[in-house]
Amino acid sequence: MLYNSTRDKNVKLTASEAILKGLSDDGGLFVPESFPHIKSSMKQLSTLSYNDLAYEIMSLFLDDFTEAELRECIENAYGDNFDVPEIAPMSYADGSYYLELYHGPTIAFKDLALQILPHLMTASAKKNGVTKDIVILTATSGDTGKAAMAGFADVPHTKIMVFYPHGGVSDVQRLQMVTQKGGNVSVVSVDGNFDDCQTGVKQIFNDPSFKEEIEAKGFQFSSANSINIGRLVPQIVYYVYAYCNLIANEKISDGDPVNICVPTGNFGNILAAYIAKKIGVPINKLICASNMNNVLTDFFNTGTYDRNRDFHLTMSPSMDILISSNLERLIYFISGCDDRATAKFMDDLVSKGSYTITDSMKDGLSDFVAGCASESDTASEIKRIYDDTGYLIDTHTAVASFVANRFKTDSALSDQPRIISSTASPYKFARSIVGAIKGSAENDKSDLEMIDELEKLCDMPEPQAIKEIRHADIRHDGHIAINEMKNAVAEFLILLP
Repeated sequence: MLYNSTRDKNVKLTASEAILKGLSDDGGLFVPESFPHIKSSMKQLSTLSYNDLAYEIMSLFLDDFTEAELRECIENAYGDNFDVPEIAPMSYADGSYYLELYHGPTIAFKDLALQILPHLMTASAKKNGVTKDIVILTATSGDTGKAAMAGFADVPHTKIMVFYPHGGVSDVQRLQMVTQKGGNVSVVSVDGNFDDCQTGVKQIFNDPSFKEEIEAKGFQFSSANSINIGRLVPQIVYYVYAYCNLIANEKISDGDPVNICVPTGNFGNILAAYIAKKIGVPINKLICASNMNNVLTDFFNTGTYDRNRDFHLTMSPSMDILISSNLERLIYFISGCDDRATAKFMDDLVSKGSYTITDSMKDGLSDFVAGCASESDTASEIKRIYDDTGYLIDTHTAVASFVANRFKTDSALSDQPRIISSTASPYKFARSIVGAIKGSAENDKSDLEMIDELEKLCDMPEPQAIKEIRHADIRHDGHIAINEMKNAVAEFLILLP
């Protein structure tokens, strides 16, 4: 299988080449030339362990890896660093199946991809004879940064630098990042929001003179954001696994349709579910759930993507995004893989802040429905689920749960099982969750004290990831303006005099 750029179909790379490159030189994202199809029945796959299923699905997309290479990457990623053997278990509450994607080392769904990406990348480098050190540049709205650093920390021949919005992440998310150990890692807060950080990283990637300069010093850039196809492919696995889980537990029969609701910011997680449907998982509708930054809700309802709106800081910070990078891949697919049209839409987004897709492209959105939740909706959903069932969900999962419930009476969705992507441990957002349940945020207490309060409310023990930050040293305290990002990278790589 070869990979094209969304902005130039003449670009053709193998999977390992696309993983190493991260972003195409033309600014486009890499996509498979065609969708493969799952070779076995869902019933047959339902008997497999997570690792074996991961091999079956990932080998469809990463076919230039040998079986031994890919299985080694998988075994290294999904081992003792997850606190449950299922890797991605499901819990049933309030009529929905919550797919718990937070049992990894940083207690967020990014672990499912970022524990394996370093292994895929180093294997790709070896396969392609790369001798330069790989420099990972990543923007984060809260979770990707820590998960990426945890995955790449002290991996030979790699360096990783993470940019996050100053004041735009939870205190636990911030502490997880600034206490990260590793001689090859750096994290810097930036004056601005996530979109500013993400745009800054893309500008660095697309600066030919700077790339030439760092290559002369023995480095090459790549990305750990979901713009990297090596990050996206592992995410497809857990949606296949969720469907197989329902078969294995006799909740559905092979072929029964399900609906999947995903709290959505940068669009990578729900795009993985979309691809799972395209390769053969019987998914009826994908429910795109947004918080107050509801640019995606408006897009799916109108066909116009418009980032010219107020930006909101919310209790679900990983979704505080107005430029959803992975949507470019969907635009490419629904345009009939029209690279020129996709490039024009992305140019309009930069120059005008908006674009409107064609009527025929709108027909391609039929796999999706969309909705959004206010801050009060999110808090009320956390309390409702807890009061009714005793089950605790984090702020992002609450957005999805609220939106999913809005479609309970929709005749096109009401009769099918509903899977909700639960993307983070409640412990990452203890202040918001305790405040929602108790009706008061207790602002006189620290975030770590709020974690103690949360533990009193539930049977869920405090994760190891929280224990580790309680007394960890602050190792990274950099803080810069947006226009200083390139200089920060240069200093990290010791390029400046």
